[in-house]
Amino acid sequence: MAVDISTPTPRATAEPARKTLAKKPALKPRRGARSSLALKILMAVTGLLLVGFLYAHMIGNLKIFFGAESFDHYAHWLRTIAEPLLPSGWFLWIMRFGLVVAVVGHIVAATILTRRARKARPVKYVHRPKVQGSYAARTMRWGGVIIVLFVVYHLLDLTTGTLNPAPAGSEPSARVIADFKAEQWYVTLFYVLSIVAVGLHLRHGLFSAVRTLGQRTARGERIARGAALLLSVVLVVGYLSVPFAVLTGLVD
Repeated sequence: MAVDISTPTPRATAEPARKTLAKKPALKPRRGARSSLALKILMAVTGLLLVGFLYAHMIGNLKIFFGAESFDHYAHWLRTIAEPLLPSGWFLWIMRFGLVVAVVGHIVAATILTRRARKARPVKYVHRPKVQGSYAARTMRWGGVIIVLFVVYHLLDLTTGTLNPAPAGSEPSARVIADFKAEQWYVTLFYVLSIVAVGLHLRHGLFSAVRTLGQRTARGERIARGAALLLSVVLVVGYLSVPFAVLTGLVD
């Protein structure tokens, strides 16, 4: 009698195999990922607002090259914006409050994102590989600290006049000139270092903001890098032109 020695295919094993090939449902983004994206957008938006203020402030500073009278008129005009809807000087304080909110939001978002990045890799490498990147990218944190200290000094110096060497009640142009006299070289040095830090921070920050807001193409990245570098150089040159003009006697 013939015996069938062929091995039958077990159905029990075929069914699970088909199940494993079934397409898995798409995973929804985690809550932490969504909040991190929101923080990055907050950093980008607040950063762009601050950049807008920096350029407007720079343009105002350059009016000193048109003479002390022109600069003082501009400084006094700032206090009259939105009159008579708002009392004199109120617009400036509202603007300052908005800038403080933007700075705090920028710093808080950066701090939270940095902590999350560290927690994502709790175990440090024994030999940490060298990070490739620009000098601006590697100094964002310390650059931010220098900028905050500079802003505090700048307000106490030219806004309230507390640290300014000019006599009380002096015109805005006189305060600026007194700040950058040769004997005030340490103020000029701190100003230069702070503005360079702003430029480095701005160069990397603008490029990062563009990426956060959706730019991903190679051509777009090249344009973003070039634009960020150009805008940073213009800002640094614009701000540093004032103290060097005072030092060289071009403005007195």
